[in-house]
Amino acid sequence: MKNFKKIGAIFLASGLVLSGCSTKDANTSQGEKKEIKTISLDDFTKNLGGSEYQFVDTRSDEAYNGFKTDGIKNGGHLKNSIQYSASFIGKVNKDKEAKFVSDKGLDKNKKIVVYDTNKENVAKVSDKLATLGYDVYKFEDYKKFADNDANKDNLVTYPEYQNLVSPEWVKSIQDGKTPETYTNKDNYSIFEVSWGEGDKAINYKEHIKGAYHFNTDWIEDGPVWNLRSADEIKTNLLKQGITSDKTIILYSDDASAAFRVNWALRWAGVKDVRIMNGSLKNWKEAGYKTETAANTPKAASNFGVNIPAHPEYNISRAKEMAEKVKNEGIKLVSIRAWDEHLGKTSGYDYIEKAGEPKGAIFGFAGDNKGDMSDYMDPDGTLRNPQEIYNLWKGQGIAETDKIALYCGTGWRNAIPWFMTQLTGRANTYFYDGGWNDWQLDSSLPVDINKDKGSKPDSKNDYK
Repeated sequence: MKNFKKIGAIFLASGLVLSGCSTKDANTSQGEKKEIKTISLDDFTKNLGGSEYQFVDTRSDEAYNGFKTDGIKNGGHLKNSIQYSASFIGKVNKDKEAKFVSDKGLDKNKKIVVYDTNKENVAKVSDKLATLGYDVYKFEDYKKFADNDANKDNLVTYPEYQNLVSPEWVKSIQDGKTPETYTNKDNYSIFEVSWGEGDKAINYKEHIKGAYHFNTDWIEDGPVWNLRSADEIKTNLLKQGITSDKTIILYSDDASAAFRVNWALRWAGVKDVRIMNGSLKNWKEAGYKTETAANTPKAASNFGVNIPAHPEYNISRAKEMAEKVKNEGIKLVSIRAWDEHLGKTSGYDYIEKAGEPKGAIFGFAGDNKGDMSDYMDPDGTLRNPQEIYNLWKGQGIAETDKIALYCGTGWRNAIPWFMTQLTGRANTYFYDGGWNDWQLDSSLPVDINKDKGSKPDSKNDYK
């Protein structure tokens, strides 16, 4: 590819004023590296709606979703911007980088404008995209843009952005500070979520300093592994000091576990539940302390509201779900592995039958019941919800459709349910019984999809 050469200032027909460049690297495996240019604040603003441009946000999920990081006045991201966090750099298999970037929706026929409040992040991602042959423009004045109220209409903030928080946000609470959206001074608890009692829970052997353990058995019970009774859950939550007015921060190494408990706590009536984005690894990478000593919370006596405060969050049993599919036109969306969807395996040694509820649509997940890699980014954080919605659209799931998310026993579907709440997507239901409950009732219709061929591309292959 031919490099753009700069002599003084170059004025394009679009009106962009460009300056600066980067060192050319003709030896890259992707071909000749493009020259990186710089776009001014005025021209960035003027060309926001230009069809020849694509805008790439290199910030964290929390900043993209709505948090006012780095002291900006107005949070959120540019409408229709593509997220490619700087934290992805170095964590994508080099042989797969070109497709991974392309799968984000970047077009080599367009001008790629990279923005962030952090100039180092802009430089990292700009360099990567230029190396891959994209026509890149750095924008380094995003804070000035976001501080200007006149630009608010160009920004999108997710309605419940506060539900997903960074390790830095959690640490600031531990340090006695009041980070954005936190108004519950000193009334919080942090829980590592996994199966098993504290002394048997492998993932609690090392944990965030000061964190308690949350055993998933406290909110669910076999053989279906649906939610326990309201009284049982109330008793178990009070033992852990969890009340409706306490801020509860959850994290887990198996991402599904924290999201499962998040859903259950919201069903019960806890008003402020946060998910720490990422696992203990992300906490440690941020430079924060861990410990191995077990912590025991102080029990509470009054939950504060009747449980469940939000019964509408749950469609519990298969028969009820089947009736809603028939009478209300709800689409069942399967958050299971492809082999489960095909009926090659039930996915679980305690679930006898394989298959899917009749008419269920494949909604992506991972390779097995413990894997949700289709929903995770290379840095171990949650994938951009819009990328998931684009996948669903390809599966025939429209934004306006009524959908019920399910998996085998109610863990994996908790991640996309969280996304729909985060972004304010309407008409989304949580079918707790999942395939396990459906296959127990022989009167309900079942599909075996073995002739469906290969799995649809999740556009997220970075390993």
